[in-house]
Amino acid sequence: MNKFKDFSTKLTNILDDENIEIDALMKNHTSFKVGGPVDILATPESFEQVVEVIKLCRENNIPYYIIGNGTNLLVKDGGIRGAIIKLCKLDDIKIEGEKIIAQSGAQLKDVSDVALENSLAGFEFACGIPGSIGGAAAMNAGAYNGEISNVIESAKIIDNDGNITVLNKEELELGYRMSSILKHGYTVLEVTFKLHKGEYQKIKDRIDDLNRRRSEKQPLEYPSAGSTFKRPEGYFAAKLIEDSGLKGVSIGGAEVSAKHSGFIINKGEATAKDILDLIKLVQDKVKDKFNVDLYTEVRIIGEDCSNI
Repeated sequence: MNKFKDFSTKLTNILDDENIEIDALMKNHTSFKVGGPVDILATPESFEQVVEVIKLCRENNIPYYIIGNGTNLLVKDGGIRGAIIKLCKLDDIKIEGEKIIAQSGAQLKDVSDVALENSLAGFEFACGIPGSIGGAAAMNAGAYNGEISNVIESAKIIDNDGNITVLNKEELELGYRMSSILKHGYTVLEVTFKLHKGEYQKIKDRIDDLNRRRSEKQPLEYPSAGSTFKRPEGYFAAKLIEDSGLKGVSIGGAEVSAKHSGFIINKGEATAKDILDLIKLVQDKVKDKFNVDLYTEVRIIGEDCSNI
């Protein structure tokens, strides 16, 4: 019997049964389509429920991880001991003048669509970034010369004492794929973006152009977690990988995309170990050839099968 049965029973005092899953396979909850089971998967539907689930985890010494839609996540084949708190049902998006207020589980694409519908400019860069608002704020996600720090005004978070508070832009300490959210382990509930009025057609043309460029250059037809590696200072990860002769190289079902070497993709039936072994191969080859360290942009969590 799953040792987290008692904990899941306590969870029913906070969440409906449909929002609690035992031994959920994480390959069904990540864009990489790999990953073993998590003991408990909880999907709260309100800020208050998120606070209460986190509090219950802490009171019962249950390790927990917060995710959005699992688009920047690699879960190992042995799965996760503890709880995953998935915020995908916190997806409300509303307009207040030139501001968009989006809950953490809202998709970047959906926020981009709402901005377009209301002729608000500034969010076009995010139209094709996979992932949700909470993760994007935590990572200061960016693409095509734009990033979250350019448009964010504030974020509503849960701090380490379990309190809901609001951090302004300065307090978020946004840098390259970094923020005070990551630094301190806060949980994002909602983000306010400050955009500006624009012309609908110009905004649409920009979005269409970026989507076309992504489709032409990125392997969107395969499961992945987006760009696998952070950009090393003074270099481009994809060029270093390609110049190391690694474009198209595969281990098991994992491949350095032949379309864009900055992506490691699941060509079919890949395991997390295949992907991790390929990441290590890429890091070693680039280090040997260029003496440059590549660090993953993808978040890696869980246990190897041998650790179960």
